[in-house]
Amino acid sequence: MDHSQAPILRALQAYHDSGQLPFTPPGHKQGRGVDPRVSAVLGEAVFRSDVLAVGGLDDREASGGILERAQQLMADAVGAGQTFFSTCGSSLSVKAAMLSVAGPREKLLIGRDAHKSVVAGLILSGICPVWVEPQWDEDLHLAHPPSPQAFADAFEEHPDARGALVVTPTPYGTCTDLGALARLCHERGKPLIVDEAWGAHLPFHPDLPTWAMDAGADVCVTSIHKMGSGLEQSSVFHLQGDLVAPELLKERADLFSTTSPSVLIYAALDGWRRQMVEHGRTMYDSALELAGKARSRIEAVEGLRLHGRDDFCGPGRAFDADPLQLVVDVSALGTGGYQVADWLREHHRINVGLSDHRRIGVQLTHADDSRTTGALLDALRDLREHATELPPPPRVRIPSPSELRLEQAMAPRDAFFARIDHVPWQEAAGRVAAELLTPYPPGIPAVLPGERLTEEVLRYLRSGVEGGMVVPDAADVSLNTVRVVAADR
Repeated sequence: MDHSQAPILRALQAYHDSGQLPFTPPGHKQGRGVDPRVSAVLGEAVFRSDVLAVGGLDDREASGGILERAQQLMADAVGAGQTFFSTCGSSLSVKAAMLSVAGPREKLLIGRDAHKSVVAGLILSGICPVWVEPQWDEDLHLAHPPSPQAFADAFEEHPDARGALVVTPTPYGTCTDLGALARLCHERGKPLIVDEAWGAHLPFHPDLPTWAMDAGADVCVTSIHKMGSGLEQSSVFHLQGDLVAPELLKERADLFSTTSPSVLIYAALDGWRRQMVEHGRTMYDSALELAGKARSRIEAVEGLRLHGRDDFCGPGRAFDADPLQLVVDVSALGTGGYQVADWLREHHRINVGLSDHRRIGVQLTHADDSRTTGALLDALRDLREHATELPPPPRVRIPSPSELRLEQAMAPRDAFFARIDHVPWQEAAGRVAAELLTPYPPGIPAVLPGERLTEEVLRYLRSGVEGGMVVPDAADVSLNTVRVVAADR
């Protein structure tokens, strides 16, 4: 296919050139009705290109096939069978994928480190999760994706499960062996869904972890805005093989999709695909070289420990790791990751992508250069000089893996829609949670609706909030109270 083409961008330019006069939404009429104070911040070009996809770029019947051609080009660029664009983020895409594999009261094997959007899919669909345990690193106090063997064991116990879903890479950049996982799924005639939200760049360089389609996955969900050049909310989901029908996947996506998709998001997706096909290999040659230099310089800063493959990969740990994810342990400085993230933002205007009780994480992409990594390094060196001024590390009581694993006493959907009580957290142990409790970042739920709360997990979350953890999903973000299923339920 001719990847010098960008059908959506070309159609948008033609729309401008032809002088179309819309009597349709958006009501700002290409920016003419926008408050000048708004356009002064956002720019006039944003509103000028905010037009209807159908009835604007394409005719009422979409007979021009502009979006379809752009999706075909994306599929060809990455070697997928079919690709669908989403302007509602991977939160929509992963729900569509789940519902194309399993239905109400049917089982789906899911890594317990799944993003909250997966839990939302369970609540909306009534799918029954069979949780597969991540690989817990006792020394580093973090979870890597579940191993293929863990999924194999789950299939043995639940042969009626309709398929499997795994998140890889994790927000820490660690990956499972997708090739082995795809093989064991297909030996059983089951489809594999991969939530690869952090892997938009993986298809474009051989020195990056193997991406899901190359590994044999059936459906892969990718957030282009995370590691690519898409606008926020831009996502694609790819399909290959014959275990998931394309019309079914599209139908399920339509349940959640907006009928007013953003042409701005579509156009950026189209342009990013062209950029990656034409220049991606060279751009990631540079990005990987830049990451290597940044790693060596960060490692030279006293008190900082930069995690790499030696820390993350090996027996009982991850299979691979993304070198563009720089995860830095700051505990030797006598403070915590939450505190360092706040300090870097206040004193150096640097925003990290991830923080926990002992680490920060930053993502390098093709957009970084020596200037941005130099600013990061200067900030980290300055952090070293001012470390004694930061608060002590938070006293977060992290339970053991066995204590973190909660009993699924009710289906997530049933618990979420049940009558509820709000109880003090000290009295919630033994009760069934009716809400998500999700520490941010990275957005992996510690408690799901339907799980039976324990004192260990409640103390972990309370100590985390006191130490700087944010739990925005909770009805009471202070976690002084917890939302639980009513006692007479």
